[in-house]
Amino acid sequence: MVRTILSVKLGDIEVVTRIGLGTNRLTRTPEHVALTKAAVAAGVQMIDTAHSYAGGQSEETIGQALSPIPDGRILATKGGGSGSGRPDVLRAEIEQSLSRLRTDAIVLYYLHRVDPQVPLEESLGAIKEYRDRGKIRHVGLSQVDIAQIERARQVVPIAAVQNHYNLSERKYDPVVDHCEREGIVFVPFFPLRGVGGDLLAEIATRHRATPPQVALAWLLRRSPAMLPIPGTLSPEHLRENLAAALIGLTDSEFEALGSAA
Repeated sequence: MVRTILSVKLGDIEVVTRIGLGTNRLTRTPEHVALTKAAVAAGVQMIDTAHSYAGGQSEETIGQALSPIPDGRILATKGGGSGSGRPDVLRAEIEQSLSRLRTDAIVLYYLHRVDPQVPLEESLGAIKEYRDRGKIRHVGLSQVDIAQIERARQVVPIAAVQNHYNLSERKYDPVVDHCEREGIVFVPFFPLRGVGGDLLAEIATRHRATPPQVALAWLLRRSPAMLPIPGTLSPEHLRENLAAALIGLTDSEFEALGSAA
């Protein structure tokens, strides 16, 4: 049995809880404010949102729950994308995110999608302006390939890459390995979507765990650069997700799950 590496370095920040929280369904309700506070109290370090999530309510809820942002926590948000990668649009979205999150500086800011109509360098140039001013600490990319990562690194240091990746979606395997080699954190979104099957259930039973916990444990074992951000609105599921870091898959279990995907 191989124990999971329990920390990863994002820029200058040591992340000792390698399972974060995705918040694309978070809305401005007392229950969701309480959930966000409970996540931090439980040890979650990475909370992931975006300018577009829930029409801005996700960012607003997090700002209400966590302002000022506790030390050692990574509040990550995203802006820009297909049709909205122009520098003027990005500047406006960054300003809105800063206001909604009630912060003077965003710890991690991703370019949400590469806009095919705008050179990547132009989009990142606007983000770099805010990094140079201290309004953004670290920069990330989402849904990118290796060539795009390397183009981006000519403009600004890249601390994290967030792509769609899980046991059943392995298109970005080469990107995972590249990020590990280059010291870039790989953040898989939808880490549990589409995962299941008899083998996963059998291994979960063996570990007295749930299939989603084993799927997260596989991701953590897949690469020391991995930092999944499963989304949930349930405190119980949040605790289950965090407990996945304690599951040590055997070599044969890890390989069987990877081969079955």
